Amino acid sequence: MGHTGSVKSISSHPTNHDLVASGSRDGSFALWDTRCSNSTHQKLCVSPITTIHEAHLSCGRRRLKHGKAESMSITSVLYLKDEVSIATAGAVDSVIKFWDTRHLKGPVIQACPYSESSAKEKRLHGISSLSQDLNGVFITASCMDHRIYMYNVLQLEKGATKTFSGGRIESFFVKTVISPDASHILSGSGDGNAYIWQVSKPHMDPITLKSHDGEVTAVDWCPSEIGKLATCSDDFTVRFWNIQRSTYSNTRSPSSIRKRVMAMPRMKCRKLFVNETSSKKSDTENQPSNVVSHVNSPGSSRKCEVSTPESQEKRISFNSEVKVNLEKTPDAEMKSPSSVLNPPSSLKRKTIRDYFLVS
Repeated sequence: MGHTGSVKSISSHPTNHDLVASGSRDGSFALWDTRCSNSTHQKLCVSPITTIHEAHLSCGRRRLKHGKAESMSITSVLYLKDEVSIATAGAVDSVIKFWDTRHLKGPVIQACPYSESSAKEKRLHGISSLSQDLNGVFITASCMDHRIYMYNVLQLEKGATKTFSGGRIESFFVKTVISPDASHILSGSGDGNAYIWQVSKPHMDPITLKSHDGEVTAVDWCPSEIGKLATCSDDFTVRFWNIQRSTYSNTRSPSSIRKRVMAMPRMKCRKLFVNETSSKKSDTENQPSNVVSHVNSPGSSRKCEVSTPESQEKRISFNSEVKVNLEKTPDAEMKSPSSVLNPPSSLKRKTIRDYFLVS
């Protein structure tokens, strides 16, 4: 049995993408393993490994207008970089709960932007999204009070270490993400703009990305190239940006939009696909005899490759050079970055649970 409400958030395991965590409007989050499937009638059916119900249920749920109960929806789930911990957030309050997947009886620790005394006086707003940097040191939480809070994973008991403001987080569809190097924070906004903050200067005005005509919801950084990012909006467009590091020093609005992607009607897209298929067939028939074409069967997922004999020789020589360079001595393997990120099984891996006492 899976979720009984709509799924609001999904996060995959950092290294094993067969493991997935999901959060739902029904107030539960679940862990899934796609390898444990029950396939019937050519349909892939997967049951959750475990489900935690009422993960963010507040004490004494309040009744809102028209007799509707306060939301207990899980708005964000995040698999942490230690590979065994999960962070969850909900619509009911500003609390982030951290769970150990090996012992899911209760959260290991909780984090909140306010102290316990001030939390009773202030209205607790829900969290729309969670994100973590590549090294797993910092976590950001975009809150419905129009602020973004940043936490240090090893100092969660101290609360939020930095606060960023300037955008309009008016719905749970607006997301925020920290850059892989933890130097900047990118967020959507309800005013049609996207904003970028420098982590080292939280009180400085953010950089404004102006181009969309509707609420900017999903945003993300390019994991391999610094300064490249994507934004998605309710104006039915996805826009790609290439921001140079020089623009990080001021608050000017960058105008370096790389590409604009707009969804097309279904019939128009189908017609375009048919035209492209027919043009490819005509090009294949008119190929000269001195060109070698490698075309796979229709069932293959590879793309059509066209190359000359000269380019094939260069490719063979290049592959042989790469193969030689990849050969490493045992000492080099132990000192390589991969040995640090994936230590031998004999070494004990520290997780978030090791840093806090479990009551």
